[in-house]
Amino acid sequence: MEDFFTWLGGALGGLIRFVVDLLRGFFANLGDSARGFLSGLAESLGIAPSLISLLVLIVGLWLLWKGLAALLRRAFVVALVWLLLGMVVLSWLIN
Repeated sequence: MEDFFTWLGGALGGLIRFVVDLLRGFFANLGDSARGFLSGLAESLGIAPSLISLLVLIVGLWLLWKGLAALLRRAFVVALVWLLLGMVVLSWLIN
């Protein structure tokens, strides 16, 4: 009976180790993929791959999105302001 529980404990330990190694590999590759994506994005735009630059990029794109949403609501003056602000922010970032 003792051999059965030894085998069961070994099998359960092996299964847990397999799952942990699988998750560790998945998250390591996920981090490398995200880092590669952000590096490629920054390189193609000609900006520094820093967190500040990427946050400014997100803000600029958000301003453009607000401008497009205002255009769809037919608020042309507000759309012009949002689009102008978005273009100014993105022009600071992209040389």
